[in-house]
Parts: sequence; C-alpha cells; structure tokens
Amino acid sequence: MVPAAFASSRTLDGDQLEEAPASYPRPSRLAAPLKLAGAKAQQAAAHLGLECVGDLLEHLPRDRREARSVAELMAGETATVVVEVRSISARSVRRRTMRPLVEAVVADETGAMKATFFNQPWLAERYPPGTRVVLHGKLSGRGRFSVQTHARTGEAVATADAAVAHYPATEGLSSTQILALVREHASALADVIEPLPAALRVKERLPDRPAALAAAHFPGHGADLELARGRLAFDELLLAQLALLRRRRRREEASAAPALDAARSLTARWLGHSLPFSLTGDQERALETVDADLARPQAMQRLLMGEVGSGKTVVALHAMLRAVEHGFQAALMAPTETLAEQHFATVGSLMPGEVVPAGLLTGSTPARRRSDLLGKLASGELSLIVGTHALIEEGVEFARLAVAVVDEQHRFGVRQRAALDAKGFAGLSPHVLHMTATPIPRTLALAGYGDLDFTVLRELPRGRRPIETFLASSERERARAYERIREELRAGRQAFVVCPLVAESELLQARAATAEFERLRSGELRDFGVVLLHGQMASAAKHDAMAAFASGAADVLVATSVIEVGIDVPNATVMLVEDADRYGISQLHQLRGRIGRGAHASVCLLFGPRESARLRALAAYSDGFKLAEIDLELRGEGELVGTRQSGLAQFRVAELPRDAGLLGRARAWAERIAAADPELAEPENALLADALLAAYGEEARAPIRA
Repeated sequence: MVPAAFASSRTLDGDQLEEAPASYPRPSRLAAPLKLAGAKAQQAAAHLGLECVGDLLEHLPRDRREARSVAELMAGETATVVVEVRSISARSVRRRTMRPLVEAVVADETGAMKATFFNQPWLAERYPPGTRVVLHGKLSGRGRFSVQTHARTGEAVATADAAVAHYPATEGLSSTQILALVREHASALADVIEPLPAALRVKERLPDRPAALAAAHFPGHGADLELARGRLAFDELLLAQLALLRRRRRREEASAAPALDAARSLTARWLGHSLPFSLTGDQERALETVDADLARPQAMQRLLMGEVGSGKTVVALHAMLRAVEHGFQAALMAPTETLAEQHFATVGSLMPGEVVPAGLLTGSTPARRRSDLLGKLASGELSLIVGTHALIEEGVEFARLAVAVVDEQHRFGVRQRAALDAKGFAGLSPHVLHMTATPIPRTLALAGYGDLDFTVLRELPRGRRPIETFLASSERERARAYERIREELRAGRQAFVVCPLVAESELLQARAATAEFERLRSGELRDFGVVLLHGQMASAAKHDAMAAFASGAADVLVATSVIEVGIDVPNATVMLVEDADRYGISQLHQLRGRIGRGAHASVCLLFGPRESARLRALAAYSDGFKLAEIDLELRGEGELVGTRQSGLAQFRVAELPRDAGLLGRARAWAERIAAADPELAEPENALLADALLAAYGEEARAPIRA
C-alpha cells in the first residue's frame, strides 16, 4: 500500500486514475501489517485503506476536539475526556432482556465520576485499574457518563486539557480506536520517508515530513500544527502540479496538429467589414493569443473564460474561421440542444454577408437532415458544424477537422472531449479551445487546469449597461416586483421569470415553472403574452417557445435554469428568480447575464431569505470573478470539486482558497524542477519521483518539461 497522503485515488480532469503500485520499499516498521482485534475491526480498517502501519500514520485527523476535565462536564453535554480507570466491574441489567453493563470509576486530576459501557462485558478485563483511556460520551443528570466510543491511550496519566484528534472513521473502527492505534505506533513516525529535496525544504522553511505528521497527530508535538499542515498541503499541491505538467508535456508530444499559419484572408475581411460591432481590447488580445497557438504544429489546448457577455463566441468563431480559410473544418460542441441552437443562431448573426457552409447537428435532428449533414461533413463540403454530443457519436466523420471548440467544457467528461479530439484526420489532432462562461478564480484555474493555457475576458462590450440587482422576500416586495415587470412590458421590453422546478413536488417547497406559467398568464401578467420553456419539453415545443420570445411575439418567458447560458434576447430587461437561494452564486450570475444585453437599463429581482450570504453577494457585486472568489470562500474548494468542477485534483490536506499562496509556490517549484530535471532522474529528486508515481501511477511516468 502507498501512503494515504499519496493515495492513488487522486483525480485529474475528472477521470479516476489507475491503482498506483507501491513504488518504493518502506522500512519494516511502516510496512508491518496493521493488526486489530476482531474481524469486524480488521474489515473496517481495510475499508479505510489502513492495511499497514504506514497507512495508519498517514491517516490524518479531520479536526480536533478539546478534551474536557471531569470537573468541567455539564449535565446533558456530549464531550471527550482523558481519564484513568480506578475500578471496573461487569453486571447484567434485567429489563425485557438481560443486558450486560460495565461500570467503571474513572478520574483525572480534577475529579472522579462513574462511566457506563453497554453490551461490552469484556471491557472489565481490557481496562483494568490503572489503564488510561479516551472516552467520548454524554453526562446524564445523575452524574453518570454514558460512553459512546472509547479507546486505550497507551500513555501515562497526564493533564486532560489537550486537544484530542478526531479521525475519519467507520462502523467497526471508531476515531478513538484509531487514536489509540496511532499512539501505539507513534515511534514508527521516525521511519517516514522524506520525499522533498533538501534545498527545496530549506528555502521554503518547511518542517520534515516525519515531524509534520507527528504534529498533525499530537498537538504540541514537534513542529507547530499550522506549519505542519502547510508542509503536508505543500506536498499535495507540488505533486499535483508536477502531474499536470507531465500530462501537458505528454499531450504536446503526442498531439501533432495542422499549423494554421497562413495570412488572414476570410478572417481579415470578417473582422474588418462583416463583424457587426467593434472588438474590445480583451477580445483583440485573445485573438492574437489564439492565432499564435493555431500557428504551431502542436494542438492548442486553451481555456477561454470570461465575464457573462464578454464576447467569448467571437473569439471562438475567429478560431473556427481560421480553420476554414486554410481549407479545413471546425466544430463547436455545446452540452444542451438549447445552447447549441443559440450558438448556431449567433454564429449566423456574426457573419452577415459571409458565405460559409454551416450546419446544426443535435439528437433531435431529423434522420434525413442528419444523413445530409453527415455526408457533407465526410466529404468536406460542410465547413462549420455546431452541435451537441451528437458530434462525437459513431458514424460522424470529418474530412479535415482542424479546430474544435468545447463550450461549457466542465459539463463534458474527459472521454467525451477525447472523442471529439479523435475526429481529427491523417493522424493529426484538432486544435481545441475550451470555453466556460463561469469565471474561475486563478487559484482554482491553476489547481484544476494547470495543464491548459488560459485566457481571461473581463472587459464588456461598449454600450453594455450594469444590471441593478435587488433582494426581495415579503409579499409587499413581490407585488412591487410584478408592478416593475409590468412597467417594463408596457414600455415594450420583455422579461424572464425563472423557477427552480419543472413541476410541483410534494417533497420540495419551491415554485415550479409549469404551475407558475399557468398562474401568471391568468394572474399578474394576464395582459401580456407568456410562454413556457423547460428541459423536459419536446424539442419542437422548446424551439417554438424560444422563437416566440426571441422575435418579440411573447413578452414573458417562464423557464427553469435551462436558460442559464446561450440565450441572447437584447430586448429582455428584467428577470425575476423564484427561490433564488436554491441556486449557487455562479448559476445566479449566469442567469442574470441573460438580461442587460441591450441599450436599456435592466433589473434582476431575487426572491429569497435576506440572511443568505450568496444572495447578498449577488446584490452587492456584478463582477463574476469577484463573485467566484466569494463563492469559493463560502463553499470551500471541497464542495467545488466533483459537482464539483471536473478537472480539479482532490486534496486531503490542502484547502483552497486558503492555500492559494502555497499553490503558487508549489507551481513555481514544479516548473523549476521540470526545467532542471525533466525526468526526475537526479539523486536529489529520486524520492520525489517515487512519491509522484505513488500518487498518480502511470500518469506520472511521462517526462516533464517546462
């Protein structure tokens, strides 16, 4: 088994990596099998990945609970105490059945009390007088301490005011039992391997790994606890960054792509005459960067992220047209039909007067139309294609695919994106531009997308007006909100009403789009045209609803979060979001971005509790990157990873954004090490190479280069 801190269950880019082999021998004490009393405890230990002493010592506490003294305990309080057994006996309690009861008198230097253990008669022999134990339980009004979990400490009597480590545990092996095992094997900490080069440790002023582990397990032991946590977190972050650099290098070496380096022709005409607006400075810089990527014979892998409405589609279309003017094909893949259809319409509107063969392919494309599109893709007659997952299905072949754009890329799995890469021709990979409309703090971008180049669009197109956002909760505020909506509608504008559910639910107390649609068109908005849109509708019905709203034939669109991205109706100036506290900050920001796209001032009305920190943040800030940072602080990196944005490495010790500075230092060291010793072959990096292999398996074998 490899150390838990270097566990092989790490993920990169959403994929589970293969089980990593034990790549370096452990000293005998660390390699010794972990022996526990009873098959249930042994199975529980295996479930936690604790098969040897080394695994145990790398199994770190989740938090610490302050041990209370006996004198401090209050009736009804659940607490942890560290005490010595003075006397102990077992007897049976006759109720409906005979229940074995163990009673003990336990004490610390502040006083004594009675402790009771149910259904564990053997404890009378396991804990003879003089044994020091950690007990976790509840003090009753009669002064008896009912024990819930317990373990021998293996130490002499000492003060009881120390913090007691609380470990991840499972049925059959409690936290206190794990603590007792750690204390029993504490001397083996001296055998823990130090993976970091000495020069790195000295310059970063990091404690050695054995001392850091000791401090993590035993408060006040060795290095300062926070310094120790920082050391262990640095190890995780450094290994993750090395793994990302390796994967990037391996992909670059294996991904030859067509070099799109000819002078602009189609794109020059498009930018100079056909594009119906002027580019922002951020967009111009992004085009230059993408052009430089496309000119190389290695496949571009760039993440384009930007503020809502910052013009990512223009950058994407430029990359696609660069392929077309070289005689190649380009594809844009979106996660939903609604978004794909909107992209297709947007692409058409951005190329007035240009004749570029383009098509739309989704799961709802009629068979005859699909057959025609596939034939033209295979022959090369069709230059641009926009679609959903349908683009990566078997039977979809491109003649000369050179550029692929993946929108909302975090909503696609790694294998789905790889399937699009595989549509290249003649052994070449397409250049890939990943797009996300979710602003990502640099911390998370570096942690999760460290193997990609990334470009940020912060600047909004000229003429975009800020959106006023208000938080409402009372019925009086609701009435005023609908009056504001009616004012906008009478002025010729349009409105969104967003609900969290499609249909009413007995389990969830939230407004449903279908019911709200019926209520509004006969209630507050009966004088206006109201249409409904949600993901469970048939494609034709969704298309009709969206077309009616986009054309102005409908005044109000009642919808679910299906409109979160891709909907562009400049005349929509007001949005009301029901039960807004059911959405995350990022999702609300995306929803809000559907308005404020025209020449008129816009307003967003969020219905939800005023005490919600998320809703207060939305009302206070319009900067998506600022909101992303607040979201990260409120939710923590752990929650972001896995609904969690696919692509992010999972950490056991490191915490983001708390460890943003540590991550930057780890990245700098990873790049420095990669430049000086690409294969980690130098003696000073040998143990680091072993740790990397243990953490990420064969993923880490490819040489790295800065």
